Amino acid sequence: MPEQYLTVAQVAERLGTSDRFPRRLIAERRIAFVKIGTHVRISESALAAYIEASTVPAIRSARLGRSRFGRTA
Repeated sequence: MPEQYLTVAQVAERLGTSDRFPRRLIAERRIAFVKIGTHVRISESALAAYIEASTVPAIRSARLGRSRFGRTA
């Protein structure tokens, strides 16, 4: 199956953000993109790689349910 390329609007929709966020990622070179004339496209694999790199794993603590600040009033 050939690689699918997404518009900025499609990327924003998949991320649940406005168009401004993917445009900022592009301007800051934080996501790989393809420029075809004046059109900018982001491959599905580049979007998946960005999401994977930005994912923060959950921390499992032995002190579940307790505040890290100790006792509360």
